[in-house]
Amino acid sequence: MKKKIISVMLTAAMAVGMLTACGSSSDKGGSAGSSASSDKTSVSAQEETMTADQARKQESGRTKLVLGFDAEYPPYGYMADDGSYTGFDIELAKAVCKLEGWKLVPTPINWDSKDQTLNSGEIDCIWNGFTINGREKDYTWSEPYVNNTQVIVVSAKSDISKLSDLSGKTVGVQAASAALSVLEDSQKKLADSFAALNQFADYNVAFTELQGGSLDALAIDVGVAQYQIKKRGTSDYRILDEKLNSEQYGVGFKKGNTALAAIINDDMNKLAANGTVTKLAKKYDIADMICLDTGKSSSSKKDAK
Repeated sequence: MKKKIISVMLTAAMAVGMLTACGSSSDKGGSAGSSASSDKTSVSAQEETMTADQARKQESGRTKLVLGFDAEYPPYGYMADDGSYTGFDIELAKAVCKLEGWKLVPTPINWDSKDQTLNSGEIDCIWNGFTINGREKDYTWSEPYVNNTQVIVVSAKSDISKLSDLSGKTVGVQAASAALSVLEDSQKKLADSFAALNQFADYNVAFTELQGGSLDALAIDVGVAQYQIKKRGTSDYRILDEKLNSEQYGVGFKKGNTALAAIINDDMNKLAANGTVTKLAKKYDIADMICLDTGKSSSSKKDAK
């Protein structure tokens, strides 16, 4: 998802599966989108699960966690002003590694080739605002930890106020993103009404195009949209009330890597219970999107991917 801009008309459809809100969080998606199911175990129903203790025995020789992420995807993963990698997902992964005594190795990847990078063993997981929905069978997943929606961002001066107003407009989206998948599947009829659907390597470039008037709107994850708008000026942009869909984020592992998934699940629940997740979520302005149960640890439960 880096540096090169690709402008193409929407041509093909990807299947987008469904999975819903976890914990006690309410569904923040609009009627135009797909909803998620409340069964956390449905993602890995066909995979053998193991307890965290069993997983730690299997992974006893591990000394580091190589995390694959898009370095231009704030607030989940990005490069800070000092050149270090940071973001909600990066900091949460650091907290997990501290519990396990591992070294975290944040590794920027080309999002378009993320599957090859993961399956080759170059990275241990994809942890970067990674949408579960539509990819349930492609990876072994952690349990969901963020409830997300795909939204439309427009200029504050735009006369676009609802999804139907996008007919005949030029809309931008990140290549290989969940937003693109939604527009190719559950919102294909809407996308077919656009004058053009332009794909971009990253949303930094896309926002520049929106600001310059080359785009009428952007389809984007709500957390990323909020970050970009806050960074660029809250008076210059707005998010439509009508949402494209509802979905969830999880940590994606190579298919069959249930041991590492079980450990990450256990540690994320511990960090939710001790307040670390809430603290980080508030820092990155996504506290209302967290769906991990903050009232318990999962040390004794089986992993649910």
